[in-house]
Amino acid sequence: MKNKTLWIVLGVVAVVVVWAIVSYNGLVTKQEKVSEAWANVETVYQRRADLIPNLVATVKGYAAHEEQTLMAVTEARAKSTSLNIDPTTATPEQMAEWTKRQDEVGSAIGRLIAISESYPDLKANQNFMDLQKQLEGTENRISTERREYNQQVRDFNASIRRFPTNLIASMFGFEKMEMFEAQEGAEVAPVVAF
Repeated sequence: MKNKTLWIVLGVVAVVVVWAIVSYNGLVTKQEKVSEAWANVETVYQRRADLIPNLVATVKGYAAHEEQTLMAVTEARAKSTSLNIDPTTATPEQMAEWTKRQDEVGSAIGRLIAISESYPDLKANQNFMDLQKQLEGTENRISTERREYNQQVRDFNASIRRFPTNLIASMFGFEKMEMFEAQEGAEVAPVVAF
């Protein structure tokens, strides 16, 4: 009888240990997917930042007196690349600041593209058109990668809140991660004026 009880207890302990290991490893995998999704977001933002100097140089040749707009784009790019975030520890404030800086770049690029309306030769310049297409494609990629990041964060956050995995999550310090959220006023299209 004692032998049978011992085997039952050992079996229950083994099941609990296996469950704990599987749960922990599942959370680690989900956390890594969030980190990977964040790296993809940063990659497309970096691509945009890398395209900006080429765009500025192309516009500069045509619009030398638009120096203020060109400087705004360059400054926004510098600010956006100077802030790095770890998605596993990012606070809502850090995410908001990072998003704000990226939005400033987008706004500055929009003003720069609008300049092309004043310069028909620039609009027809193949380099400018190619760069503009690349930037448009990059903006689409940014949207896609942000959406993918939010999906991974949602999946991770739901996992650490579900019972009984939440017991493992709290035991090992897995905490909720922050999603991208629209900036206040994002529902209103920006006005580009010179």
